[in-house]
Amino acid sequence: ESSAASDVYKRQLLRRTFDLYRPQTVFHAAAYKHVPMLELQPWQAVENNIIGTARVIAAAREYATDRFVFVSTDKAVRPTNIMGASKRIAELMIQCQKEQPGVTTKFMIVRFGNVFGSVGSVIPLFKKQIAQGGPVTVTHPEVTRYFMTIPEACQLILQAGTMGEGSEIFVLDMGTAIKIDDMAKDLIRLSGFEPNVDIKIEYIGLRPGEKLYEELITVGEGLLPTQHSKILVLSGGACDLNTLTDQVEKLRCLAEKQDHKGIQKQLIGIIPEYQPKMN
Repeated sequence: ESSAASDVYKRQLLRRTFDLYRPQTVFHAAAYKHVPMLELQPWQAVENNIIGTARVIAAAREYATDRFVFVSTDKAVRPTNIMGASKRIAELMIQCQKEQPGVTTKFMIVRFGNVFGSVGSVIPLFKKQIAQGGPVTVTHPEVTRYFMTIPEACQLILQAGTMGEGSEIFVLDMGTAIKIDDMAKDLIRLSGFEPNVDIKIEYIGLRPGEKLYEELITVGEGLLPTQHSKILVLSGGACDLNTLTDQVEKLRCLAEKQDHKGIQKQLIGIIPEYQPKMN
């Protein structure tokens, strides 16, 4: 039962799992990641991405896990959507842990962009649309995203996890941002067709909460090299865990009431750089 898939929000199941397996290292990647859906139901982002993370942190501390690697996202940088804001708060909770008395676990963050072939990846969608004769739907002609492969992502997360001494944000070198419109045209050509002749490209507009481009660092974060050429580290600022805990508890109460506007207002109060797009 303990090895079955469940919800990080369920505190007792988490404690039972930690008690049974006593993990030395935790890679925390559980999150609701679908940007437009979380714009509609922000209380789900609060419960899973924020409160769920707080409960995994608590379990790791209680069972003295050696290392805790939080898998974050470029959407946490200057977030414009609920998903990114929720992951940014989770980052702050992780960064606060090093300063707490009696904590032996080394907590760290790995932040990166999109992964080719992952659930929700755009390439399988484009291939399906091409196979159906089009149209291929692109949100905006200028939208760009960073991409890496699943093996690259896994290897770099593992390597960053061995480097951390506590509270770092590791940024994976994602190379050059790729224009989604160019990717769509390349896939059409690779399938033996001509874009906008055989297969039409249709621009459908940015979805709720989406940006034209993503970033990997935010204002005030100094970027430093590590011994690994593909991994950089950010110097984070100071954190007041007591204040943050109080703010997160208010978020939890608002989530219980499914108070959309209240959640958004509280998120802005915690993360000044959060600038929600009004749709």
